[in-house]
Amino acid sequence: MLYKTGLDFAKKQDQEDVLAHYRNKFHIPKDNQGNNWLYFTGNSLGLQPKSTQKYIQQELDDWAKLGVEGHFEAKNPWLPYHEFLTESMAKIVGAKPIEVVVMNTLTTNLHLLMVSFYQPSKTKYKIVIESDAFPSDKYAVQTQLEFHGFTAEDGIIEWKPRPGEELLNIEDLETILNQQGDEIALLLIGGVNYYTGQYLNLKRIAQLGHAKNCMVGIDLAHGAGNIKPELHDSGVDFAAWCTYKYLNSGPGSLAGLFVHEKHAYNKNLKRFAGWWSHNKTTRFNMRQPLDVMPGAEGWQLSNPPILSMAAIKASLDMFNEVGMDALRKKSIKLTGYFEFLINQLNNHKIKIITPKNPNERGCQLSIQVQNADKSLHHKLTEANIITDWREPDVIRCAPTPFYNNFEDVYWMVEKLKAIIN
Repeated sequence: MLYKTGLDFAKKQDQEDVLAHYRNKFHIPKDNQGNNWLYFTGNSLGLQPKSTQKYIQQELDDWAKLGVEGHFEAKNPWLPYHEFLTESMAKIVGAKPIEVVVMNTLTTNLHLLMVSFYQPSKTKYKIVIESDAFPSDKYAVQTQLEFHGFTAEDGIIEWKPRPGEELLNIEDLETILNQQGDEIALLLIGGVNYYTGQYLNLKRIAQLGHAKNCMVGIDLAHGAGNIKPELHDSGVDFAAWCTYKYLNSGPGSLAGLFVHEKHAYNKNLKRFAGWWSHNKTTRFNMRQPLDVMPGAEGWQLSNPPILSMAAIKASLDMFNEVGMDALRKKSIKLTGYFEFLINQLNNHKIKIITPKNPNERGCQLSIQVQNADKSLHHKLTEANIITDWREPDVIRCAPTPFYNNFEDVYWMVEKLKAIIN
């Protein structure tokens, strides 16, 4: 669309925004004078829906009234509580319900999935990751290799940007696989890179990996609730993501897990199991040999923390109401406006390293500021702008479509311009 400078344009866009009223359904942090912060860190921790307290209070009340009977008699019975989240979560990531479950935390899920899908041999054992993968993924891959008797130095292959560039090129991954595919057992790739915000082509990654008989896994921490990954159609073998970023479930909340339907009924897959992996119809008969449930539920271990799931349910009910199509439509428009205003600054010190193509990014823009240090981030914070600093010189900003608006973006850029000048 055609964007314009000036506050009047931003206000007009907000007046015409069909999702504008959802902003009022979130708690927006305020300064000491009661003014809203400009909050641009949904990529790190999403804001709290105002409904969350009610959802959690329901479970606290049922616990107080019913004790252990809440597993069966609560308004939302605790025993099958994770099932209340499955369909909504599956819609968000483009999966079938059998392919998705909410459980554990992100890196825990990646380890459990690698138990099943990283099965190295003496000659085919290497793992491909992005060179600038999130540290937790690097540590997980390193320790998986070491657990199997390999070294990170020998076993990790890094998919790197070309010299002088920030973004990954899919042709370079193809070259890696053509040259070393016979030695590669697994690709574990961040679907949206945490640093640059680049959204990678998951279907193409899966095709390239599978052509060399490699398993393909995706970390969707910065993708779930942000872009539409269409996990089932992509063909990736597995994925995992947290829910406290764009899915607004609260700090350290539970994570999501995806296992493609093609693996759903394979009971021969190696796994670490617990009693929640077992057939739910005979689970409480106790003295039973393990009978693994089909689908993603078969990777569960223990009964889930209900209070965390209640917070997730509060957010997912809103996502279910709005739908990813509408959120993505606004996100593209809002992020495009943000990019337009940054470019209008015409400041040679400022560079957006996130892809220009809306189909290759979500709502995050990573803004590189030449010769800047963290003092710039501190000045933004003092101006009540909450962004995310990443060394050495990048501000990560995410105008999140649920609760950010065009006026937020306008004032953020105005204040950034004043601080830099």
